[in-house]
Amino acid sequence: MNPDIAFRAIEDSDLEFLYQVYADSRAEELSIVPWSDEQKEEFLRMQFRAQHEFYQQNYRQAEFEIVLVDGEPAGRLYVERREDEHRIMDIALLASQRGRGIGGKIIRDLLQEAAAVGKPVTIHVLKQNRALNLYDRLGFREIGSTEVYSLMEWTPDSLPTEPSVE
Repeated sequence: MNPDIAFRAIEDSDLEFLYQVYADSRAEELSIVPWSDEQKEEFLRMQFRAQHEFYQQNYRQAEFEIVLVDGEPAGRLYVERREDEHRIMDIALLASQRGRGIGGKIIRDLLQEAAAVGKPVTIHVLKQNRALNLYDRLGFREIGSTEVYSLMEWTPDSLPTEPSVE
């Protein structure tokens, strides 16, 4: 059965959930760090607050949304629809929601939306992120790079090769 995917704008009351999504997305990365659980949580909370405040202050035109799966909060999607591109600032799902085709469906829908208006879609992806394989299959190509991130771009003439999961 296909999950029902919907979105709603984030609210102040969502901050703890958004933190959980953020922490969940960093769990594997921090699993090798020799810190106590308390140190990891303190670090994650500091990083989450800094990221959240930065996004809210510097991306006022972006849409900050909770991903709802079958009516329940399951992740976050931050997108800025710019004049020249659609930028996926962040897409993250709780670990319990990953591997179900939800992220791929969300991204394919964003690609269709961008294609309809003739705009590319860009996203910064951690170089060790498993989702890089999905982006490759969907037709994203690396157009920039730092030590940590790849800047990936999909253009309307890039045909996604991954079949729709319906």
